[in-house]
Amino acid sequence: MSEKEVKVRSSLGKNILGHLPGYILVFIWVAFTAVILFWILGASLSTTREIFSGSVLKFESGLHFENYANAWSVFNVSVYFANSLLYSIVTCVVVIIIAAPAAYAISRYKFPGNKALKTALIVCMSVPAIMVILPLYSLTAKIGFRGRLLLIFLYIFSHVPYTTVFLLNFFGTLSRTYEEAAAIDGCPAGRTFWQIMLPLTQPAIITVSIFTFLGVWNEFFMAMIFATSSSSMPVGVGLLQIVNSMKYTMDYGGLFAAVIIVFLPTFLLYVFLSEKIISGVTGGGIKG
Repeated sequence: MSEKEVKVRSSLGKNILGHLPGYILVFIWVAFTAVILFWILGASLSTTREIFSGSVLKFESGLHFENYANAWSVFNVSVYFANSLLYSIVTCVVVIIIAAPAAYAISRYKFPGNKALKTALIVCMSVPAIMVILPLYSLTAKIGFRGRLLLIFLYIFSHVPYTTVFLLNFFGTLSRTYEEAAAIDGCPAGRTFWQIMLPLTQPAIITVSIFTFLGVWNEFFMAMIFATSSSSMPVGVGLLQIVNSMKYTMDYGGLFAAVIIVFLPTFLLYVFLSEKIISGVTGGGIKG
C-alpha cells in the first residue's frame, strides 16, 4: 500500500470517528421513531382491549382491517382527507403561479423598491400566524367569508412570502445567457420566463411545492379557528374531533387507523421524493 493510500484511509477514519457521535444520535432517533410508527401500525390493526392490555403486537384476535373502513366512513376521515388534499393541491398550484413570476422579476430586474420588496417578503415570513389570527377572524366574521374558500385564501397568502424568497435565490443563480439568447431570437420576456427560465427551476419548484404541501397538510392552528364545520375541516382538526369522540365510541383501533391514513401521504412524499427535495435545496443554475 502506498503512502498516499495510507494517508487517505487515515483521514477517512478520522472523519468517521469525528462524526460518530452524530451518527449514533441519528441512529437512536430513527430507531425510536420506527418503533413508535410500528406500534401505531400494530394498534391500527388491533382491538381496543388489546391496546389497553399491552398486547398490540401479538394480534391475538387477528388483524382487524375493518378499523380502516370504520375510520374512513364512520369517523369521516374521508371528508377530512379530501379537504386537506384540496387545500394542499390548490395552494401549491396557486402559490407557484403567484410566487414564481414574482421571484423571477425581483431577482432578474432592477426597479425602484426592489430591495424594499425583498425586505417586506422576509418580514412577512417572520410574522407569527398567531399575531394576525384575531384581526383576520374579526375581518372575515364581518364580511361573512368562511368555509373552504377562506382556508384556501389563507393558506395561499401565508405561503407566498416563503415560496417567493426560496425561488429568489434559485433564480439569482441562473445564467443570463439564457435570456440573452432568447432575446436575440426575438422571444418576449414573458415567453422567456414560462418556456425557458421556469423549466430550469424545476428542482426548486418541486422542492418548494413539497414543503408547501406538507405545511398545508399538517397545518392545525388556522384550521381550528376558521374551519367552522365538519365539512370543511382538514385532517389535523379532524383527528382532534376523533380523539374527543373516543369518550363515547372507545374505538381506539379506528383512531390509530385514522392516524395511519393521515400520515400516509406525507410518508410517501418523503420516501419517493427525498432526492428531489435534496437536489432542490442544494441545486442551482450556472452563474452568469
